Amino acid sequence: MKIAAPILLLLAFAFTLSEAETTSLQLKPRAFESFNVSYIQNLGSCSYKVVITTSCSSSKYTRDQISIAFGDAYGNQIYAPRLDDPSTDAFESCSSDTFEIRGPCAYQICYVYLYRTGPDGWKPESVKIYGANSRAVSFYYNTFIPSDIWYGFNLCRSASSAHQQHVPRWSVYVILGLLLCALL
Repeated sequence: MKIAAPILLLLAFAFTLSEAETTSLQLKPRAFESFNVSYIQNLGSCSYKVVITTSCSSSKYTRDQISIAFGDAYGNQIYAPRLDDPSTDAFESCSSDTFEIRGPCAYQICYVYLYRTGPDGWKPESVKIYGANSRAVSFYYNTFIPSDIWYGFNLCRSASSAHQQHVPRWSVYVILGLLLCALL
């Protein structure tokens, strides 16, 4: 029973650490002044499905020009210079718009930037990207995109670490629980 106390303490510490980690992953988008869309590799051609959901707290519609760029940790970048189409009802509040975008074949998508220019303003809720060589990935904005600047997320690590597998947090709890049961 003397061993059980340190194990329980270890479990409590692991739980606290994992909860702190979860909280820190609630990332917010930010401006990227130095983002450069001119560096686009043309290695192969792949299709991507991009679903952009506009927040219900956005204006009813926007006439703004909306661009997107996304890619992986290896420098593969996909760029669509203009997603909006004035003849359609794209980017209306409380709606989702789906775009098929072709570009170089990328591995796991780990960054996305949106660019908006125009007088109306626009508040996307989320961007979800599906690619042939990667898992679907979602980026949660839920904030107005500033005008005339690339704005978004960069969750990429270096290319050498981008392909490493990570142990799911739940498996740590299972192992620690089994260890605790064995000691009791």
